[in-house]
Amino acid sequence: MDFELDDDQRAIQEAVEALLARHAGPARAIELAAKGDYDIALDAALAEAGFTELARDAGWLEAALLVESVARAGGVVAVGAGALVAPRVAERALPGPIALASAGSPGPIRWAAHARTLLVLDGADARVVALAAAEAAPVRSSFGFPMARVSEAALRRGDPLGAGSGARLASAWRLALAAEAVGAMRAALDVTVDYTKRRRQFGRAIGSFQAVQHRLAECHVWCEGARWLVLEAASRGAPAEESAVAAAHAIAAAGRVFAETHQLSGAMGYTREHDLHVFSMRLPALRLELGGLGAHQRAVAESRWPS
Repeated sequence: MDFELDDDQRAIQEAVEALLARHAGPARAIELAAKGDYDIALDAALAEAGFTELARDAGWLEAALLVESVARAGGVVAVGAGALVAPRVAERALPGPIALASAGSPGPIRWAAHARTLLVLDGADARVVALAAAEAAPVRSSFGFPMARVSEAALRRGDPLGAGSGARLASAWRLALAAEAVGAMRAALDVTVDYTKRRRQFGRAIGSFQAVQHRLAECHVWCEGARWLVLEAASRGAPAEESAVAAAHAIAAAGRVFAETHQLSGAMGYTREHDLHVFSMRLPALRLELGGLGAHQRAVAESRWPS
């Protein structure tokens, strides 16, 4: 793997970040979360600027960079499912927003409250479901994502996506959620570093204490390791083993980064006045998705040592 992005990839990332600086951010995420809304305006801005189409038509790496950037900016859009997963699983364009679900999973589903399409993973198979609004019941969530419970009937129906579709969906889904986790972790760490520079105790900024610096440095290492595993998996086209490794490491890192950023931010980090929750509270939802850490680790073992 080349650890340097090429000129086109850097230009794409810079342009996306410039757009997100205008249309996303913690304040926007907090506003939408209060109403349980989806950011239709950001979705439209990404599409109008050509980023959604670019992510669909370009390689896996460009799509993963877009997903990470949107997550790092606190964007409330299903870009992982819509720009990374769906184009590489379905042979036709699907109406968005798009949500991802596992058959038989009773829990609330991210984005389902506003989704028009549902991709369902059912063992070795995958299905695409045209989702009606009446089939998704919104639930209140503190995770920073609009969520809903989808009717069992909707989860059972749909058009099959063909042989091998389940494996393709699982690998792409793991890569997307790992990229989202990386973006959210990096933003949570940025917010925490900024806080430790401003918060003073014993006459000096708490970020100047070596013990605090060690913990922040360890979080940085977790984030960087997760990021490069995501980019490596994306650069190789998201094969099963690499995607599962990226997801397993990112989800393990998410647990550590969540705990450390909240401890270092103290009680303030748990309040709605502090931006940390915009990013950190997404991590528990991502950690539970697609079976969680144990499922990702089993997928690594099954890919490496097939029975």
